[in-house]
Amino acid sequence: MTAGPTPRLGAWMDALPQAVLLFRPGEADPHAVTVSWVNAAAVRLWGVSRERAAGRPLLEVVRRHTLEALAGRGGELELEASGRTLRCTAVPPEEGGEGALIVEDVTELRRREAELREATAVLSHEFRTPVTGLRGVLEALEYDMPPELAQSFVRQGLQEVERLARLVEDLAVGFRPTRARTLPLAEAFARAERLLTPEVSARGTRLSFGESHLVRADPDKLLQVLLNLIENALRYGPPGGPVEVQTLRQGAWVELAVLDHGPPLEDTEALFRAHTRGRHATGQGSGMGLYIVRSIVHGWGGQVWTERRSEHNAFCFTLPGVAGLG
Repeated sequence: MTAGPTPRLGAWMDALPQAVLLFRPGEADPHAVTVSWVNAAAVRLWGVSRERAAGRPLLEVVRRHTLEALAGRGGELELEASGRTLRCTAVPPEEGGEGALIVEDVTELRRREAELREATAVLSHEFRTPVTGLRGVLEALEYDMPPELAQSFVRQGLQEVERLARLVEDLAVGFRPTRARTLPLAEAFARAERLLTPEVSARGTRLSFGESHLVRADPDKLLQVLLNLIENALRYGPPGGPVEVQTLRQGAWVELAVLDHGPPLEDTEALFRAHTRGRHATGQGSGMGLYIVRSIVHGWGGQVWTERRSEHNAFCFTLPGVAGLG
């Protein structure tokens, strides 16, 4: 019998992100399983050196009876350990050979799967409202009615179509490949202002933008962040209250803050979770806007948060800056 893998195979297994532990049953007692070798990831996971692990009972190294039992019977399981989710697979030893215990940290994978399920469920629910509205409009237009009333139904239908388009946009942006480039913030501000002009005019408010800086970002995803934050301020700030987008250079980063005059917010961290809306939110809303903002901002390595600045609620985020303008 060999003690562990060949040097070449060992080097290959040391490069794996999964923890790999090789073990063998005792000659006198097959149930007395001992460790013969561990790779570099296993050394980090269990905090034991390769030399110290070799020859020790498996239970002394992994410190979990569930893993010892898994090694004996083979198979796969997931377990929670110190706030992490570990997927564990065991291959029992063949006659006279070694078995293997492979442990992979799937915490981030499970978190992303849970967020995707949550987001999909929320968007599925939100699609029902405009679809139902469109069905009602189309059914009404089947009947003869005064032109003014028919025009009113058409306007309602167009509003529902616009809402559907925004839901589709919210869903699509997060899955698009990133196409980052250097651009002045003024370019993103101009696009956002052009798209928001109808809503700003209808609400009788004033929208202003701060100083431009050169940044490195995907222009479409930056626009999506701005639209979500500004629309959030327009809808949940006081009627007619001004909305301001401030900018500030912070070393290698540029900070943007969207300010409104709304009442102080509670539990601001929860606002960035899927299908969560503010306590004083009214009207229709998916509760997905800030969740999407957080996902996009984290995607380019930035931070996003909410704070109270004087009489304003400030929704802030950072993105990579570029030396030059500003």
